[in-house]
Amino acid sequence: MLPSAVRLLTTSLLVTAALPALANEAVIRKALAERMPNAPKVDEVRPSPVPGLWELRIGNEVRYTDPTGSFLIEGEIFDLKAKKNLTEERVTQINRVDFSALPFKDALVWKNGSGKRRIAVFADPNCGYCKRFEKSLQEMKDVTVYTFLIPILGGDSPEKTRAIWCAKDGANTWLAWMLRGEMPPKPAAGCDDGAIERNLALSRKIHVNGTPAILLEDGNRIPGAVGPVELEKRLQALAAAASKS
Repeated sequence: MLPSAVRLLTTSLLVTAALPALANEAVIRKALAERMPNAPKVDEVRPSPVPGLWELRIGNEVRYTDPTGSFLIEGEIFDLKAKKNLTEERVTQINRVDFSALPFKDALVWKNGSGKRRIAVFADPNCGYCKRFEKSLQEMKDVTVYTFLIPILGGDSPEKTRAIWCAKDGANTWLAWMLRGEMPPKPAAGCDDGAIERNLALSRKIHVNGTPAILLEDGNRIPGAVGPVELEKRLQALAAAASKS
């Protein structure tokens, strides 16, 4: 244990060190509110990796500003020495989700083989890219797929989504529609379709802005459809990383 005087001094130094950051955040927030009153809400203000530059997190997007909030900078920060895209890494971190906490009871589930490799997909029944991705998934081995239906494309997406969710075998009804174009049966009047609204709310919460949105077990996501070769690479890399930890 540190002597009380040393602990007090240490605490004072920590508080003093935090004051400039808090002051700059307050200055930046005030300046942005005055200069861009109709701009989207800034969720987080924090120092960026570049001294003197501050990061603004707006939803799952990143912008930058100076310490006075006088300039708004859109772009990416590259660490030339480390050869890293720091903005991309930060956006990946922001977009990461807790896979194990997903409400799987609200998803359609199917698997190939052992199903030991898991992915989650947010999809709309009228999404052409989703259909292409669904066909690619049929080539994957030992995979479990959780599909969260979100009717966001308009037209008859809500009706199709409800019919698929309410079908006696939702997963196979989904595959029949996505792979072969077989229309789902008319849903029963008393079907509990509350999962659809919950999925939509979840998609907004984790900033799913398009379909398909693919979530991996490490919490990272793949925006948009990928082919089986690329997905296999991602899953193998994920398994290799897990075996080392």
